[in-house]
Formats: sequence, structure tokens, C-alpha cells
Amino acid sequence: MSKEKQKIISNGVKKYKIVSVTPEIDPYSKTGGLGDVSRSLPKSLHRLGHDVIVVTPFYKRAIDRKKHKLERIYTDVKLRIDKETELQVSYYRAELLPGLKVYFVRNDKYFSRRKELYGSTHENARFYLFDIATLKLISLLKFKADIIHCHDWPSGLIPQLKKTRFKSSKTLANAATVFTIHNLVFQLGSNWWEIPLKHKDNGKKALPLFSDPNIEYINFAKRAILNADAINTVSETYAEEILKPTFGQDLHRILINRQHKLFGVVNGIDYKELNPKNDKTIYKNYDHKKIQRKKLNKKYVQKLFKLEIDENVPILCTTSRVTFQKGFELILEIINRLMYFDLQIIIAGAGDKRFLGELKKVAKKFPHKLAVIPSHEKLLKYENQIYAGSDMILLPSHYEPCGINQMKAFRYGCVPIVRSTGGLNDTVINFEPDNEGNGFKFKNYNSQELLVAITRALETYKYSKVWRDLVCRGMKPSFSWDVPAQKYIELYKEAIKFKKQDESR
Repeated sequence: MSKEKQKIISNGVKKYKIVSVTPEIDPYSKTGGLGDVSRSLPKSLHRLGHDVIVVTPFYKRAIDRKKHKLERIYTDVKLRIDKETELQVSYYRAELLPGLKVYFVRNDKYFSRRKELYGSTHENARFYLFDIATLKLISLLKFKADIIHCHDWPSGLIPQLKKTRFKSSKTLANAATVFTIHNLVFQLGSNWWEIPLKHKDNGKKALPLFSDPNIEYINFAKRAILNADAINTVSETYAEEILKPTFGQDLHRILINRQHKLFGVVNGIDYKELNPKNDKTIYKNYDHKKIQRKKLNKKYVQKLFKLEIDENVPILCTTSRVTFQKGFELILEIINRLMYFDLQIIIAGAGDKRFLGELKKVAKKFPHKLAVIPSHEKLLKYENQIYAGSDMILLPSHYEPCGINQMKAFRYGCVPIVRSTGGLNDTVINFEPDNEGNGFKFKNYNSQELLVAITRALETYKYSKVWRDLVCRGMKPSFSWDVPAQKYIELYKEAIKFKKQDESR
């Protein structure tokens, strides 16, 4: 038994049985930060001594069964979807850590036809099936969960299904449900704002038949908010922001009504895996005591992306989706001016074709100062190397539920320049000469304010000792999952309490 487990048991803390339900989990499937969180949080809870399992779809064209040693445990299990529809699924199992099992739901019609994880024309049907299959699996395993933790909209029907379709299940009877909003913009398998008014889901009607095309109008996130025992977002600031029309994505009213069950928990990162001291994906290893080795990584990325090789020029990077949300509208407004500053910029990531097209035009004009890598695959391959070789990361987001990139950047000594929103506001402390900040912040969604923040960072960079202290300060604080995992345990306690209160009424 590990020391962590001994500590939990000796302190008399309850050992919870937890099911983590997610549409993606690294290293099996990943499109962004959700895949990181879905991997790291269960691992941290497992290390704390809790009994955790993970359930996720089996994307046949994206997940390598042999590489990840997936074992089939149930074959052709019949699922009664409704009075007209019966489908079959199979279940596979792997281990994320010794004793931490990940289960995969396989249905070749709905999860095996495309390499991309999302984007189907019947997205709602896919995840409706997945949610039913998840609850069926928990029953088959006789895993008497205390908590079913649902990550983002694809698992959003589980709280309702547990109360209706599966209300007589003895295995599921004691489970409280938690719904985590990773990004409220995503509420169902299509853009919520494009749903015609006559088809908008009020969240209270019975679910349509599986064969009914109206199933694609069901708002999974809304139904999760209405039915989950507790709700949380991935930062405290974002939990406050979504109560307002500006960020509430048309769900702010029901969130206000459920505000007593809404919490904010800032994400963490895996400090064991993200460690420049032993990271095999970067050119030269280093830590805050050998920070001078960052310059070797800088020259490496300059050569890699065909920038002018100069270890003293500051490099700014972005490593996110190239979208309006991530602030690329602001970056485009000032990118030509920035090209006349003493700096270089690396922009890595897929996204909006219009933004990428404009950025490529600037890169063609300034090939030794701006590198644009419009590839999600290359971003995943070089992400840590980009942090290791860059001095600053730009995150001027319009909104940011949490943001993991700034935490990763901190770990590699790459200083964030951010807008004060969501998790960026919660994790970055604005630097001033007389304080011990760890980054540079600006308040309003305005390109001139972004330009001022960049200028402040560039001016600070000129003072080598001040900059070194700033970089090392960002590398030292722990944004690991230790604290967030403990906060999730407290959230689970609240969910169980709310469930009991609701059942007693």
C-alpha cells in the first residue's frame, strides 16, 4: 500500500468510488486540454487512495488497440435505447496506471468511421449512445460508485438518464453526479446559436426517440446543469463569468438558479510528465538552476522553424487553436507592427482558415521573424519544445475557462502575457517592478492593451537578472494536480450532500 493511501486511511478520510466519464483522454485520444485533465485528475485521485475508473469512447481509427494493450471484456452487449431502438456495443479495458482502469465503449457505426474525434452530422446520437452505454457498463461491472463525474457536454445526459432510465438500478442508486463545464460554448453536437428557435431544447421534455432527427437538437449541457447534483467550471473566475449574459452562452439564467450548486476548481498539470529536467521531447534538459540551457533550446527551435538564429532575441509563441476565442483577432490587429520590434514569433496550431491565411501572408513577408505552423499534429509533437525555446507565450483570450497552456509554459520558463479572464486571471499574477508577479496581464479585450502588455514584457526582458528571477519564479510554484484533486474531493462531498437533500424533499 502506498504512503498516500496509508495517509488517507489513517486520517479516516472516506475512500470514494469514482467514475470519470470523458469523450477524450490522453494518451488514447486528445484534441486539447480536456484530454489532459481527463488523464491527470483520475491519476491524482487514484494516488490519493480513491477507487477510480474512467469511461471513454473507442475511436477505432484514432486509438491503437495493440499499442495501448486494450483487452476486450464484453462483446455485443445489447442496449435498449428506447421502445423502438436496440443497439449493440462492446467494451474494452486498459490501464492508465497500475490499478487505474480505463474502459472503452465500442460501436463501429458511431465511433469508428472517422479519424477525427468530433464533427459527425449525428454527434448527439453518438454521445447519447455513449452515455447509455456508460451507465450500462457501470451496472455490468457492479461498480457501486459514490460519484459519476461527467466531463463536458458529451457526457451531459448521464445525470438525467440516471434519474429516469436507470432509476431502478441498485448499482447506481447511491451515485451522485458532478458535471464539469470545460467550455460552455460547447453544449451539444452543433453550435447552440445555430439551432432554430422552434427547435431549441428547454431541457425538461422527455428525450425524443433515437430515430427522431430532433435528437440532434437536444442540449446536453443544459440538461446536465438541470439534473446534476453539483456543477463546476475549471476556474473560479469562469464560474462567476458564466452567470452573466456576456459569457453565459444563453444558459446564464438556469446557472443563476443553480448557483448554490456551482463551484470553480482551477485545473492543474502533471508535474511528473511535464518536467524540462527529464523531458525527452526537448533538445536540452534544464531546470530553474540551469536556466541558461534554455538558450540552446531557443537556437534549436529557431533552426527548426527557419527563424534567424540569435539566442538573445526574445521569442513569443502561441500554442492553441487559432480562433477568435483565443484572441487571434487582437493578434492580427497588431502583428504587422510587431514585425518591426526586436522579436520573433512562433504560432503553432490549427484553426480558423481566415486567421491562418492572414498570418501566413505576414510570415511570407517576414519569414525570419514569424513562423506559422498550422498543424494540430505538429503542435502535439513540438509543444513542449516550443515552450522550452520561447521566452513568452501570448494568451490574449476573449474568454478562457481555465487554460492549461500558461501552466505548461510556466513549467518550461516561458512567461505568459494574458488577458485577465477565467483561469488566466486565476493563475497569472501581474508583474510590477516592486512585486513578485509571474506574468503580464491586461484587462480589456483590446489590441492596444495587448500591445502595451507585450511592450512591458519586452522592456523587462532587457534586464537579464530581473527576467531570470521572473522566469524562475514561474517555474517554481506548483500548479500540479495535488491541490485541485483535494478540492474535487470536497466538491464530491457537496454533491453527495445535495443529492441526499433533494431526495429527502
